[in-house]
Amino acid sequence: MRRRTAVLTAGALTGTLALTGCSGSGAGPKRAELSVSASYMPQPVSADMAAGFLTITNKGGTGDELTSVSSDVAGEVTMHSTTGGAMTEKSSFPIPAHGRLVFRSGGNHLMFEKLKRAPKQGQKVTLKLGFAKSGSLTVEMPVRPTTYNPSTGH
Repeated sequence: MRRRTAVLTAGALTGTLALTGCSGSGAGPKRAELSVSASYMPQPVSADMAAGFLTITNKGGTGDELTSVSSDVAGEVTMHSTTGGAMTEKSSFPIPAHGRLVFRSGGNHLMFEKLKRAPKQGQKVTLKLGFAKSGSLTVEMPVRPTTYNPSTGH
């Protein structure tokens, strides 16, 4: 009986070590490494709607997907793409490994609908970005002048 216990314990220990070896820093599963930059909202000209722009960068070895956006300033936040002047609402946007997703004027953008208050220049709007694999990120988006045109091109 003692010998069988020792064999089972050794087997369990070997399995644990093998699994631990797989999760080391070099051999572990690749994952997305997301960050947000260049976020801003032009001060809204409408009482019930605003636009938002930002860049999501993925320095990780696997892609992810932006699946939701919410903000306490709006009843809902929707994601849109613009192609050839036609705006289409999207339920998600892919973020490739070692790539980025850009929301810019005239292209992909966020629409803050059913505004609960009118954001003013100099204030910040809090966003919660939801991702398929990486959970969520909270972002503070500054409100810029209505005519703001960033040097980054978006």
